Amino acid sequence: MERLFEIDLHDYEVKDNVFCRPSARGVIFDDCGRIALVYSQKEKYYKFPGGGIHMDEDKKEALIREVREETGLVVIPESIEEFGSVLRRQKSNTTSNTIFEQENFYYLCKVEKVLTEQNLDDYEAEAGFILRFVHLDEAIDTNSKYSTEDYFNEIMIKRDTKLLQLIKERRGTDDNILFC
Repeated sequence: MERLFEIDLHDYEVKDNVFCRPSARGVIFDDCGRIALVYSQKEKYYKFPGGGIHMDEDKKEALIREVREETGLVVIPESIEEFGSVLRRQKSNTTSNTIFEQENFYYLCKVEKVLTEQNLDDYEAEAGFILRFVHLDEAIDTNSKYSTEDYFNEIMIKRDTKLLQLIKERRGTDDNILFC
Protein backbone atom coordinates (compact mmCIF):
# COMPACT_ATOMS: atom_id res chain seq x y z
CA MET A 1 0.00 0.00 0.00
CA GLU A 2 1.25 3.48 -0.86
CA ARG A 3 2.45 5.56 2.10
CA LEU A 4 0.65 8.89 1.79
CA PHE A 5 2.58 10.73 4.50
CA GLU A 6 4.11 10.38 7.96
CA ILE A 7 3.62 12.26 11.19
CA ASP A 8 6.60 11.79 13.50
CA LEU A 9 6.86 14.13 16.46
CA HIS A 10 10.36 12.93 17.45
CA ASP A 11 9.28 13.62 21.05
CA TYR A 12 10.70 10.32 22.32
CA GLU A 13 14.07 8.71 22.94
CA VAL A 14 15.30 6.46 20.13
CA LYS A 15 16.09 3.78 22.75
CA ASP A 16 12.45 3.71 23.97
CA ASN A 17 10.28 0.64 23.48
CA VAL A 18 7.93 0.69 20.51
CA PHE A 19 4.24 -0.12 20.89
CA CYS A 20 2.70 -0.83 17.47
CA ARG A 21 -1.05 -0.44 16.99
CA PRO A 22 -1.99 -0.75 13.32
CA SER A 23 -5.46 0.38 12.30
CA ALA A 24 -7.85 0.13 9.35
CA ARG A 25 -10.05 3.09 8.37
CA GLY A 26 -12.78 3.64 5.82
CA VAL A 27 -13.03 6.36 3.18
CA ILE A 28 -16.73 6.24 2.31
CA PHE A 29 -18.69 8.63 0.10
CA ASP A 30 -22.44 8.77 -0.39
CA ASP A 31 -24.19 9.42 -3.72
CA CYS A 32 -24.11 13.17 -3.05
CA GLY A 33 -20.32 13.33 -2.66
CA ARG A 34 -20.39 13.66 1.11
CA ILE A 35 -17.94 11.67 3.20
CA ALA A 36 -18.95 9.42 6.10
CA LEU A 37 -17.11 10.45 9.25
CA VAL A 38 -17.40 9.87 12.97
CA TYR A 39 -18.24 13.10 14.79
CA SER A 40 -17.40 13.60 18.46
CA GLN A 41 -20.30 15.58 19.94
CA LYS A 42 -18.24 16.24 23.07
CA GLU A 43 -14.95 17.28 21.48
CA LYS A 44 -16.35 18.73 18.21
CA TYR A 45 -14.11 16.98 15.66
CA TYR A 46 -14.44 14.55 12.75
CA LYS A 47 -12.43 11.38 12.30
CA PHE A 48 -12.41 8.55 9.81
CA PRO A 49 -14.36 5.48 10.94
CA GLY A 50 -12.07 2.64 11.90
CA GLY A 51 -9.68 1.46 14.53
CA GLY A 52 -7.25 -1.13 15.77
CA ILE A 53 -6.57 -4.38 13.98
CA HIS A 54 -6.83 -7.42 16.27
CA MET A 55 -4.09 -10.06 16.18
CA ASP A 56 -6.48 -12.65 14.70
CA GLU A 57 -7.84 -10.55 11.81
CA ASP A 58 -6.56 -9.10 8.58
CA LYS A 59 -6.84 -5.43 7.65
CA LYS A 60 -10.05 -5.77 5.64
CA GLU A 61 -11.78 -7.77 8.40
CA ALA A 62 -10.79 -5.07 10.88
CA LEU A 63 -12.08 -2.37 8.53
CA ILE A 64 -15.49 -4.05 8.23
CA ARG A 65 -15.74 -4.63 11.99
CA GLU A 66 -14.57 -1.18 13.05
CA VAL A 67 -16.74 0.75 10.56
CA ARG A 68 -19.78 -1.20 11.71
CA GLU A 69 -19.00 -0.70 15.42
CA GLU A 70 -18.34 3.03 15.17
CA THR A 71 -21.02 4.01 12.64
CA GLY A 72 -23.49 1.18 12.08
CA LEU A 73 -22.56 1.16 8.39
CA VAL A 74 -22.11 -2.24 6.74
CA VAL A 75 -19.13 -2.31 4.36
CA ILE A 76 -19.57 -4.29 1.14
CA PRO A 77 -16.44 -6.51 1.14
CA GLU A 78 -16.11 -6.64 -2.66
CA SER A 79 -15.97 -2.84 -2.83
CA ILE A 80 -12.86 -2.44 -0.66
CA GLU A 81 -9.89 -0.82 -2.44
CA GLU A 82 -6.58 0.35 -1.01
CA PHE A 83 -6.28 4.13 -0.70
CA GLY A 84 -3.02 4.53 1.21
CA SER A 85 -1.41 4.51 4.62
CA VAL A 86 -0.28 7.11 7.12
CA LEU A 87 2.39 6.39 9.71
CA ARG A 88 2.09 8.13 13.07
CA ARG A 89 4.93 8.05 15.64
CA GLN A 90 4.99 9.89 18.94
CA LYS A 91 5.67 9.47 22.61
CA SER A 92 3.02 7.26 24.25
CA ASN A 93 0.46 9.08 26.36
CA THR A 94 -0.05 6.07 28.66
CA THR A 95 3.29 4.27 29.03
CA SER A 96 6.61 5.88 29.90
CA ASN A 97 9.71 5.19 27.79
CA THR A 98 7.48 4.02 24.95
CA ILE A 99 6.97 5.15 21.37
CA PHE A 100 3.41 4.88 20.05
CA GLU A 101 3.59 3.78 16.42
CA GLN A 102 0.44 3.47 14.36
CA GLU A 103 0.28 2.55 10.70
CA ASN A 104 -3.19 3.67 9.58
CA PHE A 105 -4.42 1.77 6.52
CA TYR A 106 -7.12 3.69 4.65
CA TYR A 107 -9.52 1.94 2.26
CA LEU A 108 -12.07 3.28 -0.19
CA CYS A 109 -15.25 1.28 0.22
CA LYS A 110 -18.98 1.28 -0.35
CA VAL A 111 -21.63 0.44 2.21
CA GLU A 112 -25.05 -1.16 2.18
CA LYS A 113 -28.10 1.12 2.29
CA VAL A 114 -29.12 -0.23 5.71
CA LEU A 115 -27.82 1.13 8.99
CA THR A 116 -27.25 -1.12 12.02
CA GLU A 117 -26.67 -0.15 15.64
CA GLN A 118 -23.36 1.26 16.79
CA ASN A 119 -21.33 -0.81 19.25
CA LEU A 120 -19.12 1.80 20.89
CA ASP A 121 -16.35 1.32 23.42
CA ASP A 122 -16.78 3.30 26.64
CA TYR A 123 -14.43 6.11 25.57
CA GLU A 124 -16.22 6.37 22.20
CA ALA A 125 -19.62 6.60 23.89
CA GLU A 126 -18.25 9.21 26.30
CA ALA A 127 -16.96 11.24 23.34
CA GLY A 128 -20.47 11.07 21.83
CA PHE A 129 -19.45 9.39 18.56
CA ILE A 130 -22.12 9.65 15.88
CA LEU A 131 -22.12 9.06 12.14
CA ARG A 132 -22.32 12.12 9.91
CA PHE A 133 -22.17 12.50 6.14
CA VAL A 134 -20.57 15.88 5.46
CA HIS A 135 -18.85 17.81 2.71
CA LEU A 136 -15.07 17.71 2.84
CA ASP A 137 -14.87 21.48 3.40
CA GLU A 138 -17.09 21.26 6.49
CA ALA A 139 -14.97 18.50 8.05
CA ILE A 140 -11.71 20.29 7.21
CA ASP A 141 -13.01 23.59 8.63
CA THR A 142 -14.33 21.98 11.82
CA ASN A 143 -11.12 20.05 12.43
CA SER A 144 -8.94 23.08 11.68
CA LYS A 145 -10.62 24.88 14.58
CA TYR A 146 -10.19 21.92 16.97
CA SER A 147 -8.06 22.64 20.00
CA THR A 148 -7.30 20.52 23.03
CA GLU A 149 -4.72 20.12 25.75
CA ASP A 150 -4.60 16.40 24.92
CA TYR A 151 -1.75 16.37 22.40
CA PHE A 152 -2.43 12.71 21.64
CA ASN A 153 -5.95 13.48 20.33
CA GLU A 154 -4.69 16.62 18.65
CA ILE A 155 -2.23 14.62 16.51
CA MET A 156 -4.98 12.15 15.54
CA ILE A 157 -7.18 15.01 14.32
CA LYS A 158 -4.28 16.67 12.49
CA ARG A 159 -3.63 13.35 10.73
CA ASP A 160 -7.24 12.99 9.60
CA THR A 161 -7.47 16.66 8.61
CA LYS A 162 -4.38 16.33 6.44
CA LEU A 163 -5.90 13.23 4.81
CA LEU A 164 -9.19 15.06 4.20
CA GLN A 165 -7.22 17.85 2.48
CA LEU A 166 -5.36 15.28 0.38
CA ILE A 167 -8.64 13.66 -0.67
CA LYS A 168 -10.02 17.07 -1.63
CA GLU A 169 -6.93 17.81 -3.73
CA ARG A 170 -7.17 14.45 -5.48
CA ARG A 171 -10.86 14.89 -6.24
CA GLY A 172 -10.01 18.20 -7.87
CA THR A 173 -13.55 19.58 -7.53
CA ASP A 174 -15.58 21.65 -5.14
CA ASP A 175 -17.59 18.99 -3.33
CA ASN A 176 -20.10 21.61 -2.22
CA ILE A 177 -21.58 21.86 -5.72
CA LEU A 178 -23.59 18.69 -5.10
CA PHE A 179 -26.86 19.21 -3.30
CA CYS A 180 -28.83 16.37 -1.75
